[in-house]
Amino acid sequence: MDLSYMAEMPIEEFQQRRAKVFAQLPTNSGLIVFSNLERQRTASSNYPFRQDNYFWYLTGFNEPDAILLLKKTEQQGEQAILFLRPSDPLMETWNGRRLGIEKAPATLHLDQAIAIDEVRQQLPQLLNGLGTLYYAEEVQQWGDEIVHQTLSLMRTQQRQGVKAPTTLVCWRELLDEMRLFKSENEIRLMQQAGQISALAHIRAMKQARPQRFEYELASEMLHEFNRFGARWESYPSIIASGENACILHYTENDRLMQDGDLVLIDAGCEFAMYAGDITRTFPVNGKFSPAQREIYQIVLEAEKRAIELLVNGNSIKQANDEVLKIKVAGLVRLGILSGDVDTLIAEKAYTRFYMHSLGHWLGLDVHDVGAYGQDRTRELQPGMVVTVEPGLYIPNAEDIPAAYRGIGVRIEDDLLITEYGNKVLTAAVPKEIDEIEALMAQKD
Repeated sequence: MDLSYMAEMPIEEFQQRRAKVFAQLPTNSGLIVFSNLERQRTASSNYPFRQDNYFWYLTGFNEPDAILLLKKTEQQGEQAILFLRPSDPLMETWNGRRLGIEKAPATLHLDQAIAIDEVRQQLPQLLNGLGTLYYAEEVQQWGDEIVHQTLSLMRTQQRQGVKAPTTLVCWRELLDEMRLFKSENEIRLMQQAGQISALAHIRAMKQARPQRFEYELASEMLHEFNRFGARWESYPSIIASGENACILHYTENDRLMQDGDLVLIDAGCEFAMYAGDITRTFPVNGKFSPAQREIYQIVLEAEKRAIELLVNGNSIKQANDEVLKIKVAGLVRLGILSGDVDTLIAEKAYTRFYMHSLGHWLGLDVHDVGAYGQDRTRELQPGMVVTVEPGLYIPNAEDIPAAYRGIGVRIEDDLLITEYGNKVLTAAVPKEIDEIEALMAQKD
């Protein structure tokens, strides 16, 4: 199905983002961001290229070996300058098309394009006389080398009248705060990422059965991603059956699923660079056992309460505090924990069974950038997108009632914070026990 028309971000969006950056830069300063490079997979092949998120956010340009310089001076005003690979018919015959220097300014709405091979000669001239350079260390190693060498060279040429920037400022906080609040165009793409991810989870539920390997479900999900225009996963899929569900970042996906297992699937697609992120847990044979139902229902109650609380003006911490009460009370009720609920929470006795946070920002990255505030107390605001993912992971240990040993459950959805509450972007995939069992009865 061709959904390419839905995947296009208007080039004006990137131009508007650069304008917001310029508005925050002082006069006589520059900001520099580097693209990703191609990564070697084997001696004769590379990994599929995926652009650096910061570079993409400001350019919409999906080629390696590129540098964006935003320059703001009194004499020349605001300039967006891109270093990139020039056109090369022979190399393009072998390795694919390039935008090229001639087309880049008009196509990307930039002021100037320069061949990347000239960066060591041109960059010192472009930075000459600037007082402040905004640059983030350890984002791109090749960028660190170029910036350090350029500034070092400029400092040695002071007697020739060259003036290197005297102040270096990390741009992470500036760009991270911008990326935290999603535009209407971004929300549109993230809604589609959530919907495609949901369809893939539905397919996995329908295709699950005993004596299939975990990786078979992974392939079913990738098929569904691709079918609706999402070429890639937004992170390596977790297909964790049986006790594997108690391993938070399990990605081997090579176990033969057994009758009576639960399988926890944490997977999402990347659509037009934006991530979806869903977790569902369901029985391989289509029917929850009584013990599985009890653990699952505790997590589901916690997730539904968290969704009620993750709204404009509240915080992730507020929701997590309520989640802890629900889960600890449930574990006490089942005899997995014993004692007073408030005391157990104060002593953090729950960390044996719930050891991760309630959720995280979502966007160009599955764990997207942006400040959370101390203990995740930052107030939620419209335009933020956050996951909600409570879980319980019961170890196979002798001090645990036998019926519950080795059960791992996590339920995760993606929420857009709105002026009046939130919108669940991943609501299409069922999570109520009766709905899951009814869906799984419809085997393809």
